[in-house]
Amino acid sequence: MLNDEVLRKWPFADVVNAYSEDDCIRYALSVGIAADPLDADDLRYVVEPDLQVLPTFVATVGAPGAWASDPETGIDWMQILHGEHRMRFFRALPARGALQSRTRVTGLVDKGEGKGALVTTTRDVSDAHSGQLLAQVEHVSFCRADGGYSQGGASDAPLAPLPAAPSQAAQACMEMPTQRNAALLYRLNGDRNPIHAVPSAWRKAGFERPILHGLCTYGMAAQALVKLACDGDAARLGSIAARFSAPVYPGETLVFSLWRGSQTASEQSFHFEVHVKERGVKVLSHGAAVAKARPLPMVDSVGV
Repeated sequence: MLNDEVLRKWPFADVVNAYSEDDCIRYALSVGIAADPLDADDLRYVVEPDLQVLPTFVATVGAPGAWASDPETGIDWMQILHGEHRMRFFRALPARGALQSRTRVTGLVDKGEGKGALVTTTRDVSDAHSGQLLAQVEHVSFCRADGGYSQGGASDAPLAPLPAAPSQAAQACMEMPTQRNAALLYRLNGDRNPIHAVPSAWRKAGFERPILHGLCTYGMAAQALVKLACDGDAARLGSIAARFSAPVYPGETLVFSLWRGSQTASEQSFHFEVHVKERGVKVLSHGAAVAKARPLPMVDSVGV
């Protein structure tokens, strides 16, 4: 059973990771950027000099790994699902540098016996040399087998719920094909979970073929946001958050749908969803994002 007292004091080690242009380019290619090598707008993410970095790259650097599999947590880790992912970006990432990650447990929610529990970790990502905060990552894990751990006692309030997409037709859409070997490419970013590559693993999990990493789908959504809502400037993406609703099979086509939200003098908010074209299945829901600086008109729909 999940041990809330232990989790609240979990001793995450600070992690410092150096990275280079090659890492940034590999990540960009793994989320489908420059699938068309003639797309001049995409080349800025994969060709030096003046390389731009998609900010969700921080998902691949400094994450604490499979810490919940430690028996001391009490979590039935084989029953964990990645529920939500929320990222905020404060400064543009350089194409080469070192990042320091500091992770802590910031939320434990007991949904009740048989209903699971939510564990939220927050990771602050800073420049390892200057100490400047670059990004903050909130990872919400749905621990399906750990509901009732508080035995009726107090648990934390859940994070503010992400908004559902509007009911009217999306204002912009973008199709994003995935390659059949997309999971094999994305795993080079560090997530070597065999469910994405090894037949015995994905068959045991009940899948008909390997599934794509959820954070790959998430990175593809960030790519679409930069194109449709940030005028192609990755530095303008201020935040992105979404729920993981269903797995993607490599080779399927993702359809990103976008709605404009509220606006202030300094930022524009958006709602988004992602579904699989071939199956009509929603794979990212309750998407929310912010574009920084002067709000610009969204570009016309791409590929739809």
